[in-house]
Amino acid sequence: MIANMLDIKFIRENADAVRAAAKNKNIDPALVDDLLKADAARRTAMAAAEAIRAEQKKANDREAGATLKERFRAEEEKLKPLEKRYEELMAKMPTVPSPDTPVGAGDEDNKEIFRWVPKDRQDGHGGIAPFGFAPKDHMELGTALDILDFERGTKVGGFRGYYVKNDGVLLEMGIMMYALNKMVEKGYAPMIPPTLVKGFALFGSGYFKGLEYDPEVDEIYQIATSDKEAGGEASKDKKFLVGTAEPSLLAYYSDQVLAEGDLPVKNSGYSQCYRSEIGSYGKDTKGMYRVHEFMKVEQVVVAPADVDMMNTLQDEMTGISGEMHEELGLPYRRLQICTGDMSAGKYRAFDLEAWLPGMNRWAETGSASSFGDWQSRRLNIKYVDKSGERKYAYLLNNTALPSPRVFIAILENYQTADGKVMVPEVLQKYVGKKVIG
Repeated sequence: MIANMLDIKFIRENADAVRAAAKNKNIDPALVDDLLKADAARRTAMAAAEAIRAEQKKANDREAGATLKERFRAEEEKLKPLEKRYEELMAKMPTVPSPDTPVGAGDEDNKEIFRWVPKDRQDGHGGIAPFGFAPKDHMELGTALDILDFERGTKVGGFRGYYVKNDGVLLEMGIMMYALNKMVEKGYAPMIPPTLVKGFALFGSGYFKGLEYDPEVDEIYQIATSDKEAGGEASKDKKFLVGTAEPSLLAYYSDQVLAEGDLPVKNSGYSQCYRSEIGSYGKDTKGMYRVHEFMKVEQVVVAPADVDMMNTLQDEMTGISGEMHEELGLPYRRLQICTGDMSAGKYRAFDLEAWLPGMNRWAETGSASSFGDWQSRRLNIKYVDKSGERKYAYLLNNTALPSPRVFIAILENYQTADGKVMVPEVLQKYVGKKVIG
């Protein structure tokens, strides 16, 4: 079974399936027809150029050769806009999602497939028992305990700015260290990757909606200051801040040919993350639920082109995140993401959400996605199989733990009636105490 080998040959031969995938992912299916037309025009122009090149090789007359050279240059000029249009459309083509992916219009159609509640929080009817007091949200708790400062965070950092202070720092860094240690324990080699990257890493991993960065739709910060190269000359590369370690971790393997015997490669990355949140205008404007910068531990896997193995690896990754939620004592659920809530490149996706009693809502605390070869074709990540054939690898990613929402979940789930916060047992060695109060 092949997870949608999304090259032009596959699209030509499976146009109906790609149109259906586009429609179900809220992408205009007419783009598939536009691509096929652009592909045909491009191939016609390429054939014309090659025909002239063949004539050039046979020409003995110098004057005829010069004429053919000019004709070839003219054909090349005609080909350039056709190639650009073709590449722009190819960048928008969706992966055909897995057979078990629910078809739906948006996040309201995501399917809950698992829920876990600590025994001491169960209400006896499959739900979460309420506290015996009115729970506070993380903003009230954090401010009263002097571990969060939103007022001065906004003054210094602007909208969505915040300071984490005192025991809050130990708690937040403890979450990160706990997640990193768990990754190492589970066999995911740790990295601290660059957070300032070139555009190819973001395009390759799918964080640009199109072929190039578009500030109107891409929730990425571009650095305005131009860089200098080692020789002192101005760099031609545009630089961006990553919203997750995923692009940096995957780009580490760009333009490489790995050996099948070395796969799967499992990495974890700790990084600061930056997101412009332009698509979330007016949402969650208070507190640290939706912020411009935070910390996160991410998992990525480079796997062979085997769907069953890819699914098994994805289930393993979400299982590890679930294990950490359980060790932290946080009620959580796992959702399978529907087609309308998936980005173009995703083959199969799941979210983990923790319960926030103070905000009275579920909060996304992780996302696990498999892409098949959609990202590896962009990043040119290949491997040699046992028969000696070069193939594009299958790529996966998962949020191990993000700092802000797990931090929120701990404050709100571990609060006491007198406004203190108990520290989860697995984090006490990092915080140095059992109670923040």
